[in-house]
Amino acid sequence: MLASTFLISKQAFSSTLTIPSFIIKVQVNCAEGNVNCEDVTHVGASEETGKSITLLGKTKHNLCADELTPCAFQGYEFINGKTYYRVLEDGRLSVMQGKKVLLEETGTWAW
Repeated sequence: MLASTFLISKQAFSSTLTIPSFIIKVQVNCAEGNVNCEDVTHVGASEETGKSITLLGKTKHNLCADELTPCAFQGYEFINGKTYYRVLEDGRLSVMQGKKVLLEETGTWAW
């Protein structure tokens, strides 16, 4: 019985962002109540080709005045080699390599 109780408290939270080019499922794999999470999964499927990519990442927050404590939630970040993905709470996806923007689109979340 203890194992099932642990699984319930460790249950992942997921949401889906739909943008013109992709459908992105973001799953937070940390226990409820954690402010920061270093275990977030991103599965992005192309609307055009149907191909998908799975990335591992973390949550991102603004820091409070003490410059240590996480305050406002911003979204998620994922890194794949030299490619950086930001999925923001306001529905924006940015994909970059260095300073070069590869893709920037806005969509809607389904919570």
